[in-house]
Amino acid sequence: MGNAVAYLALLTWPLVILIMFKRMPVERAFIWSILGGYMALPQITQIGLPLLPDLDKVLIPNVTAFVVCVALVRERVVVLPQNLLARVFLVLFVLSPAFTVFTNTEPLRFGLVTSDHTTWMGIFSPANATIPGLRLYDSLSVVVAQIIFMLPFFLARSLLAHERALAELPRALVVAGLIYSVPIVIENAIGPELHRMVYGFIQHDYGQAIRFGGFRPYVFMPHGLWVAFFAMMCFASALLQARQAGPEERARAIMIAIWLGLMLVLCRSVGPWALALVVAPLVLFFGPRMQLRIAALMALTAMAYPLLRGSGIVPADGLVRFIYGLSPDRAQSLGYRFLNEDILLERAAEKPLFGWGAWGRNLVYDPETGEALTISDGQWIITIGQAGWLGYIATFGLLCLPLFALWWRYRQMPNTQIPAQVGLLALLLGANVVDLLPNATLIPFTWLLAGALLGHAELQAERTRAARIDKLRQSSTRRTLLATAQPRQRPDRFNPEQDQLS
Repeated sequence: MGNAVAYLALLTWPLVILIMFKRMPVERAFIWSILGGYMALPQITQIGLPLLPDLDKVLIPNVTAFVVCVALVRERVVVLPQNLLARVFLVLFVLSPAFTVFTNTEPLRFGLVTSDHTTWMGIFSPANATIPGLRLYDSLSVVVAQIIFMLPFFLARSLLAHERALAELPRALVVAGLIYSVPIVIENAIGPELHRMVYGFIQHDYGQAIRFGGFRPYVFMPHGLWVAFFAMMCFASALLQARQAGPEERARAIMIAIWLGLMLVLCRSVGPWALALVVAPLVLFFGPRMQLRIAALMALTAMAYPLLRGSGIVPADGLVRFIYGLSPDRAQSLGYRFLNEDILLERAAEKPLFGWGAWGRNLVYDPETGEALTISDGQWIITIGQAGWLGYIATFGLLCLPLFALWWRYRQMPNTQIPAQVGLLALLLGANVVDLLPNATLIPFTWLLAGALLGHAELQAERTRAARIDKLRQSSTRRTLLATAQPRQRPDRFNPEQDQLS
C-alpha cells in the first residue's frame, strides 16, 4: 500500500542511516536511525520477502543500524545481557513464538464456508470465514521477526549505557519534538492529511482524529495516540533541559518546554495528558531517586494489571461509573474496552501458555457470519492472546526489569550521585509500559529505552562490584602494611637472666 514515494522512502532510508553514521557520533547516529525512521517513514507500506518478515518502517531502520554498527563502524554489540533473569526473558521472547506456531496448525472455520481453500486476507466476511492454521515453516519467520524487534535493545544496551550517551536521548527528543511541532500544527488545522499527501493514503480511520472540536494529528505515526505519547516524551525531556539550564540558556529552554507542552495539548488525547500530569511534576520538583521509585512502581502496576484484571480485583464497573460523571462518551469507550478485555481473556484461557498466534486468531468471531466481535487495543491483551502468558512474561519482563534494576542499584545513593537523565528516561519507559495497558504503543524506541537503561544498570552493577573489590584490596593491603610495620620484639637490656648468660 502506498505510492512510489512511500516505497522510495523505505528503500532510501538505509542510505540516510549510513550518512548519519559517517557525520555523527555513533550514539547519536544510532538514536536518530531509530527515532527518525519512526517519525518519517510511511505506515503499513511493506515490501514482501519470502520466508522472512516484510520490509517496513520497523525492520529497515533496525537491521540497517545493526549492520552499520557491526560491519562498518565495528562497534562491539553484546547480545546476551549480564543479568540472568534478563537472559531468561530474552530466550523466552525469541523462542516462544516458534512454539506458538507448533500449537496452532489447525484452521479456524466460521459460518457456511468450510473449504480449506478459503484464505485469511485480514477482513472477515460471510464469503471468507476461515483463518488458516499457522504453517510450520512460519516458525523461522517469527523467530527472525522477534530478533529484529530486539535489535534496538541490543544496540542500546551496548552503545548507550554510559551517562554521556544517555544524555543524548533527552536532547534528541527535544529536537524531534520541535521538528514534529510543524506537522502537528498543520494537521490541527487541516486534519490528518499529511500521510495521504506524501504517501498516498491515510493510515487510520479519519473519524478517530476528530476530538474536542478539532483534529488530533496522525502525521506519519500509526494513530493520534502514538503522536500524543511521543509529544509527552518530548515535553518531559524539555522540562528536564529547562531545569538543568544555566542562567543564560534558561529563558530559551523554558520557552521550548512551553511550546512542546502546547503541542501535547494540541494532540487532544486524554491518556498522554494524564501521564504528563504525573511525569511533569516529578521531573520539575523531585530528584532522580524518587523518579526511579515511581518508575519502578509504574512497572509493577503494568506487570500486575493482567493478573488483577483476570481475577476481578480491578473495579471495572466502579471506574466506568466514575468516568461517566466526567464524560459519558469516555465512560462508554472505557466500558466497551473492559468488555472486550473480559471476552479476550476467556479466549486466551483456551491456549494459556503460547497463545493463538497472529492473523487475528486471538479474536472472537460470530460463529455464523465470521464477523469479528472483539477489538484488542492494549498491548498486554494482544500479547497474551497471541503469545500466551509466557510471551507476556517475556515481553513485559524485558521492559520492566531495567526499571527494577535501576531502582535497586540507586536506592541508597544520594540524588547528587544519580544522573538526572537516568531518572527522566526511567519515567518515560515506565509511562510507556503503563500506556501499554490501554494502547499498543510498543515501538522500536521503547526497546531502545529499555536496552539503554538495562545497560546502565549493568554498568552500575559492575562499578559497585569493582568498588567493593578495590575496597577489599585496600583493606588487605593496609593490614599487610600494619603487620610488616610492627617493631620486632627486642630483648630487654635490663633482663637479669640475659645478664647472667652474658
